Amino acid sequence: MSPRTIAALVCVVLLSSCSFWSNKGGYYKGDGPPSYKGPDLATIPDAIPRIEPLSQTGNSPYRALGKTYRPLHSAQGYRARGMASWYGNKFHGRRTSSGETYDMFKMTAAHPTLPIPSYVKVANLSNGRSVVVRVNDRGPFLHGRIIDLSYVAAAKLGVLATGTAPVEVTAVSPAPVLQEAKIEAPVTQVTQDVSVEPRLFVQVGAFTNRFNAEVVYNRLTGAGFAPVAIQEVLIGKSRIFRVRVGPVESITQGDQLIDRMYGYGMREQRLVID
Repeated sequence: MSPRTIAALVCVVLLSSCSFWSNKGGYYKGDGPPSYKGPDLATIPDAIPRIEPLSQTGNSPYRALGKTYRPLHSAQGYRARGMASWYGNKFHGRRTSSGETYDMFKMTAAHPTLPIPSYVKVANLSNGRSVVVRVNDRGPFLHGRIIDLSYVAAAKLGVLATGTAPVEVTAVSPAPVLQEAKIEAPVTQVTQDVSVEPRLFVQVGAFTNRFNAEVVYNRLTGAGFAPVAIQEVLIGKSRIFRVRVGPVESITQGDQLIDRMYGYGMREQRLVID
């Protein structure tokens, strides 16, 4: 278990008296940039995908904040949009879930379920920048973040000032594997009009049964949350009913909404991007 997982478990016990996130943005309370001058960030290249065996640690099912996570056996085909955060000086030099030492000046990241190690392209939907990082840690677990970037990766993506950013995460396979399998490399380029800010919603649940979605909808509206909508989508051959609140004006407002929902016993909500 990585130190960040332990920190999250401790914080949930003290949830009524502490804030896990810094009020400056997406990094952890007490964390931040390096306290000394490090290397020139412009000289640090992206991670280069290569064939590696799965780590002996960090790839088994685990629990964090009352939720069970089951790591994927393969990253192939993975693509998701959500909010990114970052971690830096507080965890520099500590062990990651892979057993490696966290170095905030390396192009790495933490993810709840992607295999350790694996490689992903992270594109900042707000400014069009993108980087390739190596996943070697677990997290984040709060407020629906989908990836935690190292300090240098966050700097290259322009995330340091805002603390968080809407991103698209796409798996990148090492070239030799793609050649042996004789398949085309996945398209990882993100086409996004950066002049238009992505719309943010708080998704409270996704159900295959509309009745269950309506139960959550009625609970939210009865508690005064608005606007609430049930979004019907077709994923493969399955019809899914998503319950969402929003759009919200900012990441901060979304986080505040999620905190309010915790007070009503809701635990599965997360920020999503349309």
